[in-house]
Amino acid sequence: MKSAILALASAAFLAGTAASAATLDVVKERGELRCGVSQGVLGFSAPNDKGEWSGFDIDFCRAVAAATLGNPDKVKYVPLSTKERFTALQSGEVDLLSRQTTWTLSRDSDLGMSFVGVNYYDGQAFMVRNDLGVKSVKELSGASVCTETGTTTEQNMADYFSSNNIQYQVIAFEKPDQTIQAFNTARCDVYSTDASALYAQRLTLNDPDRFVVLPEVISKEPLGPAVRQGDEQWFKVVRWTLFAMIEAEELGITKENATKMQESGTVGQKRFLGIDNEAGKALGLGPTWAFQAISAVGNYGEVFEKHLGKDSALKIDRGLNKLWNQGGLMYAPPAR
Repeated sequence: MKSAILALASAAFLAGTAASAATLDVVKERGELRCGVSQGVLGFSAPNDKGEWSGFDIDFCRAVAAATLGNPDKVKYVPLSTKERFTALQSGEVDLLSRQTTWTLSRDSDLGMSFVGVNYYDGQAFMVRNDLGVKSVKELSGASVCTETGTTTEQNMADYFSSNNIQYQVIAFEKPDQTIQAFNTARCDVYSTDASALYAQRLTLNDPDRFVVLPEVISKEPLGPAVRQGDEQWFKVVRWTLFAMIEAEELGITKENATKMQESGTVGQKRFLGIDNEAGKALGLGPTWAFQAISAVGNYGEVFEKHLGKDSALKIDRGLNKLWNQGGLMYAPPAR
């Protein structure tokens, strides 16, 4: 009986592995990418009043759909809370998680998921009302702090406040809109999450000028897309889509000029865009997969500035998210 049970368990495991190893085939057969996103964070992933999604994380979903299906609109967006996001990826409800998620050791090893890379270097910060009269996190002793469950935020605060002998109280919520509403109605003194999210949420508050983000950043929060473990091909497809967006910026290839560069660009630009380049075959994609992604959404810098940077309402400085040759950390292996 024991051997029979072990055989059944082994067969189930192998079946699950085979199923998980065919994500690209499943996406192609379905004709649609299922992308897990936030429930609404301005600049990253948020629907308008018509239910149309846009944002930094949304454009990455669109880039993957363009690279794999040839159409950036073939995406079903699945809004997920911080608590739901990992289960949704593990269960196969979504093919890709593109949702402001911090890459950590435990998440990369214990949750059956793999991060494909970093698409935004962030850090945890704090926002307060101006009338609180606080200029530094170290002046927050005795404060109540609103944050979200299921994130790295609570542990970061515990470590930082303990090392600085700061007393505080946590008021945690499952959803971002619950958290920001509690802060907006003064149920807590402080709102803490990733700095990028604070700048986004600040714009949703009553009279945003009444609130300020404090200068300290207390953690490293490398945010990135993630996929299920056990499917090396899909992992590489999604990872190289991210790398392609970064590489395109370095090569000077944009959404507007991608078609022209295919015809009259340099040898390197043409090769990147699929001319005399069969590198995509190893990914299970066509030769113009990178061209399809970039012509659909633009390069990394374009997507950043449009949704988060100078061309957006958030006006976030790129900082560490500049290219490596411009003083930042964004660096991609050559796509060839």
